[in-house]
Amino acid sequence: MLPPRDPDEIIKARGADTRPANRFDRLHSERAHDGWDMVEDTRLLRTEVTDEHPRRILTRNTSPDVPFDRSINPYRGCEHGCIYCFARPSHAYWGLSPGLDFETKLTAKPDAAKLLAAEIARPGYRVAPIAFGTNTDPYQPVEAKRRIMPELWQVLLDWNHPASLVTRGQIVLRDLPLLAEMAARQLVHVGVSITTLDAGLARSMEPRAPAPATRLKMIREMAAAGIQVRVMVAPVIPVLTEPEIERILAAAREAGATNASMIPLRLPREVAPLFRDWLDRHRPDAAAHVMNRVRAMRGGRDNDPRFGSRMRGEGIEADLMMKRFRLARKRLGYAETTPPLDSGRFGQPPRSGDQLSLF
Repeated sequence: MLPPRDPDEIIKARGADTRPANRFDRLHSERAHDGWDMVEDTRLLRTEVTDEHPRRILTRNTSPDVPFDRSINPYRGCEHGCIYCFARPSHAYWGLSPGLDFETKLTAKPDAAKLLAAEIARPGYRVAPIAFGTNTDPYQPVEAKRRIMPELWQVLLDWNHPASLVTRGQIVLRDLPLLAEMAARQLVHVGVSITTLDAGLARSMEPRAPAPATRLKMIREMAAAGIQVRVMVAPVIPVLTEPEIERILAAAREAGATNASMIPLRLPREVAPLFRDWLDRHRPDAAAHVMNRVRAMRGGRDNDPRFGSRMRGEGIEADLMMKRFRLARKRLGYAETTPPLDSGRFGQPPRSGDQLSLF
């Protein structure tokens, strides 16, 4: 059971409503009335950003469920506040709550570009695409002021290093010239996630993320700039967004997306109780139906963390969902595969004083 909401906080446009303890906490606290009827000062819950200065910026993984072995996350936590976000449990490692803390207590890495340049310049570094947006969105609202991403793109351009990006943040359009130049060299693919075309549902479920129409605009403008764009119908939520699979694919295709992917809703660790609480607050009439359908795809549980099934689900429900997606993708003319990124141009950029090549 989740703890009660703090009555002294004014919460606006947040996905979570409270701060459940993280799984590493040994102690927990509870509010209790002290018998005095005094009026407390209420306060608007605002986003806090703390700088982090790690030694390295590349994160490695060996997961068989993802098509990359290295990634960069310029931020911890995400102000978009998507209630279903699978990354929420990562905040527990820092002693913070996967609930409201994940949306309001962020960490930024302002030295990311310098660290990246140093890492890829190391002797023995082997080039392969770097994935952005694998945990939290690098184009969440705080990026408008922090401007970490354009510095990272510039390093990648200088070194001709391939990369991929997953985002739903419209701030990405600010960096369109950099992305277009990378695309011209076959150095970047971009994925834009669209969960629903229903603006009202999106507002309650993804309170600080751009509206669905804005995400279609992002696809349209990036495609016009020559960037390969993949629409990510993710996560697909049974009952709530599942009926929209074909409509989302059609709208994204019309906007210029050339590839498409789909992932059913998954609710790891602390995300499950947070999502159930959101259902009770925003869709109480459908809550039981949604969770029954989720469990039908997850072996009778809220979540199935096994490699091989966590990204797809299993059983009749999951199979039918995937068949619908594949049929619509084929009918709309999406490409089956994404053109490979070019790793052959990778190399140290010219430095001042270097001798120029004669050929």
